[in-house]
Amino acid sequence: MKRILFFISISIFVTLPAFANHITGGEMFYTLVSQNGNDYTYRVTLKLYRDCFSTGAQLDASAPIAIYNKSTGVMVWSSSIPRTQMATLSLGSPDPCINNPPAVCYEVGYYTFDVTLPGTGNGYTIAYQRCCRISGINNLIGSSSVGATYTAEIPGTILLSNAPANNSAKFIGPDTVIVCANNAFLYSFAATDDDGDALSYSFCDAFTGGTSSAPAPNPPSGPPYSWVPYSGGGFNGSSPLGSTITINTSTGLLSGIAPAAGIYVVTVCVSEIRNGVTIATQRKDLQIKVGDCDRATATLSPEYVSCDVTGDPFTLAFSNNTPSALISTYYWEFGDPASGVNNTSSLATPSHTFSDTGVYTIKLVTNRNQPCSDSATAIVKVFPGFFPGFTTAGICYLNPVQFIDTTRTVYGTVNSWSWSFGDLTTIADTSHQQHPSWQYPGAGPKTINFIVTSSKGCIDTVTQVLNLLDRPPLSVAFNDTLICITDNVQLQAIGTGNFSWTPLVNIINANTATPTVTPTVTTTYRVELESSGCRNYDTVRVRVVDRVTLSARADTTSCQGDPVQLSLITDGLQYIWSPAATLSNPTVINPIATPTVTTTYQVIARIGSCTATDDLTVFVVPYPFVTLAPDTTICYNTPAQLYGTFRGTSFTWTPANSLNNPNIINPIATPPRTTNYILSVFDTLGCPKPGRDSMLVTVLPKIIPFAGRDTAVIIGQPLQFNAEGGVSYLWTPSTGLSNPTIANPIGIYDGSFDNIRYRVDVFNAAGCSDSAFVNVKIFKTAPSIFVPTAFTPNNDGLNDVIRPIAVGMKEIKYFRIYNRWGQMVFHTTTNGQGWDGRINGSPQATNVFVWMVSATDYLGNPYFQKGTVTLIR
Repeated sequence: MKRILFFISISIFVTLPAFANHITGGEMFYTLVSQNGNDYTYRVTLKLYRDCFSTGAQLDASAPIAIYNKSTGVMVWSSSIPRTQMATLSLGSPDPCINNPPAVCYEVGYYTFDVTLPGTGNGYTIAYQRCCRISGINNLIGSSSVGATYTAEIPGTILLSNAPANNSAKFIGPDTVIVCANNAFLYSFAATDDDGDALSYSFCDAFTGGTSSAPAPNPPSGPPYSWVPYSGGGFNGSSPLGSTITINTSTGLLSGIAPAAGIYVVTVCVSEIRNGVTIATQRKDLQIKVGDCDRATATLSPEYVSCDVTGDPFTLAFSNNTPSALISTYYWEFGDPASGVNNTSSLATPSHTFSDTGVYTIKLVTNRNQPCSDSATAIVKVFPGFFPGFTTAGICYLNPVQFIDTTRTVYGTVNSWSWSFGDLTTIADTSHQQHPSWQYPGAGPKTINFIVTSSKGCIDTVTQVLNLLDRPPLSVAFNDTLICITDNVQLQAIGTGNFSWTPLVNIINANTATPTVTPTVTTTYRVELESSGCRNYDTVRVRVVDRVTLSARADTTSCQGDPVQLSLITDGLQYIWSPAATLSNPTVINPIATPTVTTTYQVIARIGSCTATDDLTVFVVPYPFVTLAPDTTICYNTPAQLYGTFRGTSFTWTPANSLNNPNIINPIATPPRTTNYILSVFDTLGCPKPGRDSMLVTVLPKIIPFAGRDTAVIIGQPLQFNAEGGVSYLWTPSTGLSNPTIANPIGIYDGSFDNIRYRVDVFNAAGCSDSAFVNVKIFKTAPSIFVPTAFTPNNDGLNDVIRPIAVGMKEIKYFRIYNRWGQMVFHTTTNGQGWDGRINGSPQATNVFVWMVSATDYLGNPYFQKGTVTLIR
């Protein structure tokens, strides 16, 4: 597979010193300037980074630095070192095969000084501390309040006599590297060592230092130093970019698939190894920016394996693991010539059905024969028919548990086994044997993970929970029983293993789960179950009697038809009641009896061959007699007569609040709504419960009569009436009406009178009635619409509204009012609806307005009229 490496040009600009900072990384290194006996002079450089695009403060003009003796922890030197140089590291021109590349630029401050130190046994730690880091760092918690500590180590003579004569390792990898989220990348933390010491690289924990109240401690504190608070979720000092990123211990090269876009603290430690001894470790702490970008690269998983038998195991789907908007074409070769024209594809995410089992090499070419082209290859193994599994033998923790591999494969052989036994007391609970065993230290659930592979590349994981016990499961069908002295009983234990019962008296098959015993006195039998060296115990008590104790409840009285609970005091185990016809269940100790006449019930109680008999009588008394008149229906707000007959000594009516006298048998009820009246009768003949009957009085809804609105007509104009509210109607007087006994008669008038007032009586289905009235005014004119010439909208109830009054009209098409500028201020099609002198809620001043009306008379002829009206305030 071809890889694209990005070489970034770096421009360095030297500038004048600046002021304080919010740093984004740093490191410290030194060179040996001279040696005079046991005194060593070093040139130490602190290198601090700041993001060029940061809105925070600039780098500090000086840096307080201290040196501590590693043996004693005592500070031996400190000073505030002025910044000696500023440089800017930035990208020249981003690679054109990167989509949406982030801007990468660092301002770098150098603080260099010379110091002379005597050689010591354990050497020195040089330290600088600064708070705080930038906000929003993805792999830290509360990064804006987390500081940093940058250190360098000077080795001592205990490790090697010449160790203090040392030039520290110095990181030389480029810092302006573009990292795209979820894309493969390379980032070099390589270092050089002027002494030729071997170098070994690793991720390590970043140090915190300083506080928001003391951001640049002077002097900085000495070791040991605390780690920064990593955010979790897979991020820590050993995996600062997540589990997909690794570091080459020999070269310091970071590689893998980048995490989501954001900022991440990465600290790399480089160990200096001289003559096989690690003499010092130097550190580089840098906040790497992962951009929301992508590269036009072709990336496949190293291997694709199909071993399942579900679905279509010969068909696999493929896609580029690093898609990019810069990729316009795809070309796939599946290494399967037998598939013919299907051996290639130009789809972005194709599926291919392989022609047979076997090993294939697939190839992906992106942007084929175009700029930003790339390619990748991968191995595909198609061997369906891999069935992983295992069983266990033994559930007692006192003995080893045997694990049996049951994996089957159709192709190749099962060739590796990896067991994790879930023993949390040790990290050695693993095995690579096919059929291992493991001795657990205690009982409880154990999670077994089993990874198994085949020679064809199949791999699968099986997880099971093994519930390990300290005793085998054991239960008995019953713990206590009762037998007659002449009888036997079979005991029953439930479990797996070897059973033994004691005492061995009057017992048959004592070494089975189901022995038979014939005790002559009450005896407690103990069962022991042994399985794989573990034991469990239980007991069964067999009580022995020579008779059955039995006492039925006392005789009782019941109202006719009511249920009665029968009961016994007995040690019997079986029962039979008679007669059975009126019992819920004649074989239980407490059946429900529902006799209709006085009945004596006999019961036989049994313990094996021992029996006893008793009886009880249920005396049946009828309920007090009562009957009420049939249900009735009444008009709204009218009375109803209640009446009934009874035999008893007293009675009560409910509800009583709507009765004129609830203490008599025939009260008058005036219910406000439909009501069910209940008469309860009591007597002293033996039934303590009342006899009851009910009478439902249905109250019809209130009639709401309507004769229509007052109206006006002209001579000869038919007037349609429409009364409402009932099922029948009667109009009076009947003058001019077509039919006075219907809801909708038609009235026609000859002009012999000017107006008439009608009354309509409205009846419901029960004959209840109520009345309403309507006035009719008769005009001796042609069909017309009358409009007043003035109105006074002052809310006095007189002439407050200007409205049309139609006579002899079938409909009003429109009635409109205009102001003197021609603006329509009112419109209606309803007769009698008018204008109150307001426009958009604002009262209008005294003025003259023009009105127009268009209508159709009752004969269908058009009608039009206009005029003026004066609004008077």
